[in-house]
Amino acid sequence: MAGTLFITATPIGNLGDISERALKTLSEADFIAAEDTRVTLKLLTHYDISKPVISYHEHNKFSAGAHILARLRNGENCALVTDAGMPAISDPGCELVAACRKENIPVTVIPGASAVVCAIALSGFSKKRFTFEGFLPVSGRERGEALSRAASYDGLVIFYEAPHRLQKTLCDLADEFGDMPAVVIKEISKIYETVFPGMLYDFRTGYQEVRGEFVIVIENTPIAKAEDPIAFALELTDMGVSDSDAAKYSAKKLGAKKNEIYTELLKRK
Repeated sequence: MAGTLFITATPIGNLGDISERALKTLSEADFIAAEDTRVTLKLLTHYDISKPVISYHEHNKFSAGAHILARLRNGENCALVTDAGMPAISDPGCELVAACRKENIPVTVIPGASAVVCAIALSGFSKKRFTFEGFLPVSGRERGEALSRAASYDGLVIFYEAPHRLQKTLCDLADEFGDMPAVVIKEISKIYETVFPGMLYDFRTGYQEVRGEFVIVIENTPIAKAEDPIAFALELTDMGVSDSDAAKYSAKKLGAKKNEIYTELLKRK
């Protein structure tokens, strides 16, 4: 009989946030497939678990995936883990799960921490619907399309971001979403966990030199686009957006000239 793939959640920060069932799974699996073996070995060492650990990540997912499937077919059990949290969310684990399903190899999940859900709870926002965008593309057309798609969603929008890209991403989010309520959360469950609440425009400066892992949650209410950039800018100013920012946002969204919109706004005051 084929072995079982155990999708095993690990702590997102504090090593104490792991279940007894997850520890039992890691202890009893024939081998562990990890996104970063160095990170996983720290966890295993902390709990005095000694098991073979192999690497499975975005850059070797085809060769490593084939190796894992072969071992599962031969009856071995594999615990799939990511660096932190639930596997198969922001890593190639979903492709391994799909491959197992295709071959009728048993797959089960060992529940645990998820930064997405923790961030929603910490946000204090009342909207219940949410979409998880993960890490944005670094640049180019794909990034613009991802931002535009996310800004059209009515509900909570969640992003992950690395510290060296955080400031640029916060500025891009402010440009694309407008001045929406948001929280920036640092180091969930770790000793320096911090929640920074505010509006997106508040985050356009001050985050150039930061450390740690970040989650951004936006409570988004899409602003209906108007064909008239002046009318659209006026709608924004009625919502409390400054003339300058309204002109900038309207120009970006509707392909108009910022200076002309700003001049017209001043005339209508």
